[in-house]
Amino acid sequence: MENLFDEYRNFLKDTIRQRIDFRHTDQSKGIAPPPVEKPYAADSYRIDLVTKDNWHNVASQDLVSVIQNRRSYRNFKADPLTLEDLSFLLWATQGITKIRDETAAFRTVPSAGCRHALETYLCILNVAGLETGIYRYLPIEHQLLLVSKNKHLSDDIVTATFYQSFIGKAPVTFIWTAIPYRMEWRYHLAAHKVIAIDAGHVCQNLYLASAAIGGGTCAVAAYHQEMMDQLLGVDGTDEFAIYLAAVGKI
Repeated sequence: MENLFDEYRNFLKDTIRQRIDFRHTDQSKGIAPPPVEKPYAADSYRIDLVTKDNWHNVASQDLVSVIQNRRSYRNFKADPLTLEDLSFLLWATQGITKIRDETAAFRTVPSAGCRHALETYLCILNVAGLETGIYRYLPIEHQLLLVSKNKHLSDDIVTATFYQSFIGKAPVTFIWTAIPYRMEWRYHLAAHKVIAIDAGHVCQNLYLASAAIGGGTCAVAAYHQEMMDQLLGVDGTDEFAIYLAAVGKI
């Protein structure tokens, strides 16, 4: 057990960089980087989100007050989120502010080396105008892509989070997956710690942005890995869930 503590504590350290020859990363070898967004089929069902110029119900709030009043909320109103609400939250957490070239895009959150190894999935249970289902955010297009419909989704997401019942009542749960190779391409074995750090940046933006729509959120790190990956339709190896957060009106 002591050895396991040492092993897991070492993950938090940055000593791994002392053992990596960065001349041999795939980036240094001249291998093309992975795409900044997970590809999708041309005939996939996609939904346009509300663009920044058309947000009318996002309230400007004093940042000091928002930070001062930040809390985790597990009780939400029965009110649905609107498509505008969801559009803003997605932009605030993974929105693209500038595409540099085909290898990198700057976003509303920082990422090591601008690699942005995360994908955003949504368990949508109560968003006006959207069917219950699993969706994926397409940040380049600012669209939602329907992944799957599931009439038992509320029960399934509760089961996949070790029976945390409030998640099955939240209008939407953000589920972030990692595609590790996006970061490994540049940082080799030093990639994995910074992927975890990046997830923290994203979720903190969700906490702050939720206040602007009269909402609240609760981050969730406890879930059944295989069940969650299956629910999202990801392979669990080259892409897998790493973090969740339930959102609703408060």
